[in-house]
Amino acid sequence: MEPVARVGVTVTFLRMDQPPADASPGLPPGQQVVRVGTPSVGFYRYLYNTVGADYVWWLRRTMPDAELAALLRDPLVSLHVLYTEGEPAGFFELDARGWTDVNLSYFGLMPHAVGSGIGYAFLRQAVDIIWRAGARGMTVNTCTADHARALPTYLRAGFRTLRQVRELWNVPLRLGMQIPDRLRDGA
Repeated sequence: MEPVARVGVTVTFLRMDQPPADASPGLPPGQQVVRVGTPSVGFYRYLYNTVGADYVWWLRRTMPDAELAALLRDPLVSLHVLYTEGEPAGFFELDARGWTDVNLSYFGLMPHAVGSGIGYAFLRQAVDIIWRAGARGMTVNTCTADHARALPTYLRAGFRTLRQVRELWNVPLRLGMQIPDRLRDGA
């Protein structure tokens, strides 16, 4: 059996059934969101690993390249990158496979963009894209491993909490991830 770190988190599942009533704040000058047609596995892993390093994003790190490449080629999965002055500053992934809703599978900022005040405007870009595409609803989940402002930002954008579930993750040690003490099982 593979050695693992036991990580305890509370996962909050959220849903939005209609577009927000207020206008989106828009992005500041010099920033734009670009949909990546068919991202390479290497580019995706760069985004995922960089954004998720401080938040124990581990599942896609264990996904074999061929499986990840197939996911990234699926026309119902899309990757959108936030650029600031031409440099990646964050990304989000939308998944419409097998759902009547669209799931915001991943959303986050690069470490250099965290705390810059762009998070809410970037999230609203994702929300607006989903609703403009004619979605019937959207879902997202966050957990206590994510940034402390993640849940309040989702709620501010118009999501409502459906439920919270305590989960215990077996994060493979071979990934070399830094696990905050507060998340270690028993902490």
